[in-house]
Amino acid sequence: MNFKDLEAPINTTTIDKNLVDAPTGNIYEAISIISKRATQINTEIKRELLEKLDEFATFNDSLEEIFENKEQIEVSKFYERLPKPHALAVQEWLENRIYSRDTSIVEVAEEAKA
Repeated sequence: MNFKDLEAPINTTTIDKNLVDAPTGNIYEAISIISKRATQINTEIKRELLEKLDEFATFNDSLEEIFENKEQIEVSKFYERLPKPHALAVQEWLENRIYSRDTSIVEVAEEAKA
């Protein structure tokens, strides 16, 4: 995922409740979907960060090398400046880039066929 292109706020912002619950009609369902997406984003960011930091891994205990690895510090600073996963998920939700479906409707339709 390309996190550079996202326009999610870094700081806390107030969002209109009606915009959040408009796709589902239920604020709790919308927050549940956003929460699940935030967990997915967090897992993806963590995996990507660990892959990049593994490139700089050293297998000796020299403290001098730890303090001098500027590339590793730059990678870490980049990920620290990214918006938080929940902000990214809310932004995706508001831009209708998250797909969700109500499985209870499918279950009712299948019971009606039987």
